[in-house]
Amino acid sequence: MGEKRRKVYEALVDGATHGYSDKNLYDFVLKRCPKTSSKKLVRASLLALTDPDLKDRNVLATIYALAIKHRLDEVRIDEIDLEEDEDMSEPAPLVSGNRPAQQLSDQDIPA
Repeated sequence: MGEKRRKVYEALVDGATHGYSDKNLYDFVLKRCPKTSSKKLVRASLLALTDPDLKDRNVLATIYALAIKHRLDEVRIDEIDLEEDEDMSEPAPLVSGNRPAQQLSDQDIPA
């Protein structure tokens, strides 16, 4: 586990163990790890949730709730790791491979 992720993980567990939750827990983690992003927070939370030594249901539920909240945050542009060939002004490719109706040509429509 990376050093940064371990620090965020330890801050999460310590804060949740001391009774912090939601915004207070997030502030506690940010105080100990000021450069933490939502992505790092969620990954550290997943480590906590899979830690077999962490068995306190309330601590796990608190960490889970914080992870879900930050997983659903809108992605901030400063947290996006762009590949060299990616352009944020173009629409994202369709996962299904289906093109929208306005992009169909006459050849695509059966006679």
